[in-house]
Order: sequence, then C-alpha cells, then structure tokens
Amino acid sequence: MDRETARKMARDLVAQMTLDEKAAQLRYQAPAIPRLGIPAYNWWNEALHGVARAGTATVFPQAIGIAATFDETLAETIADTVSTEARAKYNMQSAHEDRDIYKGLTMWTPNVNIFRDPRWGRGQETYGEDPYLTARLGVAFVKGLQGKGKTLKTAACAKHFAVHSGPEAVRHSFDAVVNPKDLWETYLPAFEALVHEADVESVMGAYNRVNGEPACGSKTLLVDILRGMWGFEGHVVSDCWAIKDFHEHHHVTDTAPESAALALENGCDLNCGDVYLQLLAAYQEGRVTEAQITTACERLMTTRFLLGLLGEGSEYDTIAYDANDTDAHDAFAQSVAEKSMVLLKNDGVLPLALGELKNVGVIGPNSDSIAALEGNYNGTSSRYVTFLEGIRAACKGKARVFYSQGCHLYQDRTSNLAMAADRLAEAVAVAERCDVSILCLGLDATLEGEEGDTGNEYSSGDKNSLELPPSQQKLLDAVLAVGKPVIVVLAVGSALAVEQGNAILQAWYPGQAGGTALARILFGEANPSARLPVTFYRSTLDLPDFEDYAMDKRTYRYFDGEVLYPFGYGLSYTQFIYRDARYANGEMTVTVENTGALDGDEVVQVYIKDHDAPFAVRNHSLCAVKRIHLAKGERTQITLPIRKEAFTAVDTEGKRVTQGRRFTLYAGGSQPDRRSAALLGQAPLSVDVTFA
Repeated sequence: MDRETARKMARDLVAQMTLDEKAAQLRYQAPAIPRLGIPAYNWWNEALHGVARAGTATVFPQAIGIAATFDETLAETIADTVSTEARAKYNMQSAHEDRDIYKGLTMWTPNVNIFRDPRWGRGQETYGEDPYLTARLGVAFVKGLQGKGKTLKTAACAKHFAVHSGPEAVRHSFDAVVNPKDLWETYLPAFEALVHEADVESVMGAYNRVNGEPACGSKTLLVDILRGMWGFEGHVVSDCWAIKDFHEHHHVTDTAPESAALALENGCDLNCGDVYLQLLAAYQEGRVTEAQITTACERLMTTRFLLGLLGEGSEYDTIAYDANDTDAHDAFAQSVAEKSMVLLKNDGVLPLALGELKNVGVIGPNSDSIAALEGNYNGTSSRYVTFLEGIRAACKGKARVFYSQGCHLYQDRTSNLAMAADRLAEAVAVAERCDVSILCLGLDATLEGEEGDTGNEYSSGDKNSLELPPSQQKLLDAVLAVGKPVIVVLAVGSALAVEQGNAILQAWYPGQAGGTALARILFGEANPSARLPVTFYRSTLDLPDFEDYAMDKRTYRYFDGEVLYPFGYGLSYTQFIYRDARYANGEMTVTVENTGALDGDEVVQVYIKDHDAPFAVRNHSLCAVKRIHLAKGERTQITLPIRKEAFTAVDTEGKRVTQGRRFTLYAGGSQPDRRSAALLGQAPLSVDVTFA
C-alpha cells in the first residue's frame, strides 16, 4: 500500500471520530474504538538488537557490536530477522487479544545518535562516533525492519532527534548547545539519511533541549528541518515522559496543558507518557485546535494502515509463531557475534592450540554472566551460552577447564572484603594451575546504560572514567603476577583503557551465542575481523567536558592527541595486502590480497582528506567501507562508490559547500593515522584527487 492510499483511508476513518476519540489516539496506549472496528494498540515496542522485553526472542549482539562489523548487508539481514520474529510474536499475541506494551509492530529503533564521548552509558545503543558509518548502518537497519512488501513489515523509528548523547544524570533538564556546523556535519546526517534513503516511518524526539528548545517541542527540529527541509511524512513520537519535562524540568512552560500544546503545535503526534491526557484541557483553554489533533491522529492512523493493522491486513499476517527463536536464527546470532568481536592486542598467543593445552582457566565476573551477553534494550533468549559455557564446550574431552569468579563486577565500600580476598586467592590458584587464563572482565547494563535503569554506580548510567572497576583491576594484576599467558576478554558497550595482557579481545555485549563465538575465536575456528566504531582514548583527561557538545577535540575526525586504539582498528589472524589503488568517475578501486595462512574477512575502509576547504574536518573522514572474505592466498579487486558529499564541507552557518579542489583518498584496513600504522605495521594506500 502506498502512503497516499493509506493517508486517504486514514482521513476517512478519522473523519468518523469524535474529538475525544481523536485525542485519545494520540497516547501510546491507544484505546479501542469498537464502533469503528479499531482495536486497542500499544505503540511502545523495542527491537534494538532483537525483539525486546516481550518474552522469548533471539538476542543479537548489542548495536555497538553490530556497528563493529562495519557491514551494511549484515545489519539489514539482522533487522529483517528481527522483524520476522516481531511479526511472529505479534500475530500470536493479537490472536490471543494480547495488545499490551511491547506487543506491537512499531519498533522504537534504531538509535542513530552520535557516540561523541565514551562516558555516555547509552552509547552502546548506537552505531558509534562516525556520522557516515552511523547513517549507512542505520539506513540498512531501517530497511530490514520495514521490509519490501506491500505493507510495512514493522515500522522503524529514528531516535533520539536530536543532539542527544548524555549526560544521563541531567538529561531531563539539560540544554545541548551546538553550533550550526557541528549540528549539520555531525548530529543530523544520519537522521536525514534515514528519512531520505530509508523512508523511516517515525522519528522520536530527545529528552534534552537543543539550543534552548525542548527537542520534543522544537519548532527548529520538528517543523523547520524534519518536515520543512526534509519533507518527512511519517509520525513523530516523544521520548517517554519527555513532554512533562517541559514544565517540570526545562521550565519552558508552566502547566501540563501548555506542554501538551507546545508539543502538538510543533508536530509531536504521539505521546509516550501521560501529558496528552491534558489535550482536551489544552483545547478548552484555546491552546490547541481540533484541526491540530486531527492532523496528528491522521498521521498515526496512516502508519497503522501501512502496517496492515487496519483495513485489509498484511501479507505478513501468515508468519507463524514457529518463526521465532529458531535454530537458524541462533546460528545467525553466533555468526554475527563472531564478526563483531575486535582483537585489540595479540602477542602471538592467539589463536590457542587446543591440542597443546591441558588446563584452561576461565576467570572473572563476566565469565558466567548472562547480563554480559545482553546489553540493554534486550530480549530474553532461550539459548544463552556464557563465555564459560562456550569455552567449556570447546574444551570438552581435550582440556580441563578451571573456573573462578575472582571478584564482583563492581566492588563498593559495603562489599565483604574477606569474601573478596577468598575469591582473589581462588583466581590466583586457578591461574597457577593452568596453561593459560582467559580473564573475562568489563561491565554490564547495571553499570552503563540509561538513567533510571541502572544501579547508579557510574553516574546514572554514565561512566566517570575509562578504567576498569577497582576490584577488576586488582584481579587483573593478581592473575598477571602469576606469570603465565593471560587473555583479557572485555564485555562492555564502550571504550575501556586496558593495555595489560598477552591478548585483548573486545567482545562488546555479544548476544545469546556470545560464549560459542568467543570460544571459536580463541581456538582459531573463527578469524577475528571486526573494527572499532569508536575511538579508545587513554583517559577522560584527554577529552573536553562531558557537557560540551562541540566536536572540537572529539572523535577521530577532530582529536589531535595520541589514542590507545583508533577508530577503524582491529587485528586478524591473517594478513591483507593492498595494491593498485585508483580513483575515477566517483569510484575507488583497490586490489586486496590475503597473504596470510588463514581464511578471513577484511574490512576495507576509505577515508578522505580535504586539503583546501577552510571548513573541512581537522583530520579525515570515513567515506566508504566494504567487508569482504578472502581465502588464504586469494586476491580480489573491489570497487567502492564515493558519494559526492564526501568532497564537500560544512561551513559555520551549517551549509554544505564545495570549496576544496585537492583531496587525498586513503584505502586500507584502517584509518590513515600514525597509531593505526604502528599497531598494524602498514599504512593505507593514498590517492591524490584534484578537481579543476
């Protein structure tokens, strides 16, 4: 069904509603209207890396892990799988008249905010720090969720619009002040791409203000940019209970009816929260018109028609519950997990030769933790394999596995120090008896995540530093002191400054099959191939103030210091050589050869440096990427299209301009920085491009 047809049907339906009925449909738990054949519908559902919060579903790696694959095709396939499970669950639930929260087909994902600062706890929900990579993966994910049918498979949502990436502790009152250049160069491109390239069905506003305007009632963002400049035709939803922040925390209004009016006037159609209970009061006070309520209701009904929830139904109504939580989806989740883990350091200890090991130690608070697999906004799997379980299964009949928790994930002042000492002694005893220790450290969503959803150890979900929690650092030091090989596995949704260990593997929150995927990488059955979608800094002392939204000195594009591990970086068990890089007619061509002893994936990255434009980014920008697989000894020539926007810059007024004439394109397995070249032992190839 095309949008114009759905819009006409929505208009005809809404024309039959009373004012009270129309106003009630603007709340996320929309009531039924039996006389018009409209069932109740709850708009709130989540699908960040699998159908979330609604019972059994496949749990894929957290979004930041998906980003580490640098693979658009993979992201779309993940989202298509998630939407299949969403339809399977919806069809079953609606058949049983279960229309509760998290049971609908409007999925409030993806999160395409920019992970500008590693302290932000919700950064794990994003696709990293780069606008280009975020846009490409976001577009792919939306396409996978919404499908290619006559009706929408599910409805995706671009969030949180806009300029939103912490701090969590003050998000309900915070004013994100941003200059026009950073707004249009960094914070808006992914949203614009999702609107123009993926036809995303909805957009969610943010909690914070942006340059003084509350995002969910911002004329600049919602009227002038989203609907005016971009021509967005879907519906806008508030973040949950964000509209009440207008009067309770932002103090831009005085009452709930005023807040409801401000949001509705500026195009917020759907309220996740309860302030739109005051819409009729706002109407009676003359703050909103019936026409405004009607317009919002028509937009929402258009989405329901596009989903096939009203009218003639959908071709996806036949997806049975059997399509949820399948063996195939579990195998796919394992494959994604393998492609998402980043090998940060390896002195040659990996891959482990299982036949040469007698005893393997698995130590650490994340070793046998399901939370370390999940991240936040997660579903519930029936097939979790923890790191300990995956390693034990791989070693069965070949080597003995010893296990010690070692310490708590986070040791606070109230912890029993005697118990901590007992666990530490046990961990050391395990390390002494084993040929190698696999030390599983990091965080989980109780320590980094969303304000209100955490134990508040780290500032309402944000991190205060990039260090391991003290209890874990003490454990790491003790195990290293034994003097035997140590492999550090970090389950975390962001950057931690860890350098110790013979090898370091960034596992993120790898989903239900994380343990199996980890074991396959450790023992050489899978070759690590992921890349960092964020910069790993040495310390927060290298960063500007957390509340400063200027991009100066942030991310690989503007940071001018020495980093621990660069954006785009990741090691492999094999080696790739690049030759014959050329640029012509909008395309970059390069030959890549696997010269190592193992088959493997390579992430080919192209960066651009503008030498002339006064408004160009300080360093360089990612402008093309492609994941390829090469057998050992195999060589291939690949071509990557370079978008015209790559040769432009954003000026101080926020306008994209063409000023540069001399550019350099870099093609390789990393970005063209000194640290990447030093760690990988090779630098990308460069091609100079000059325009008349």
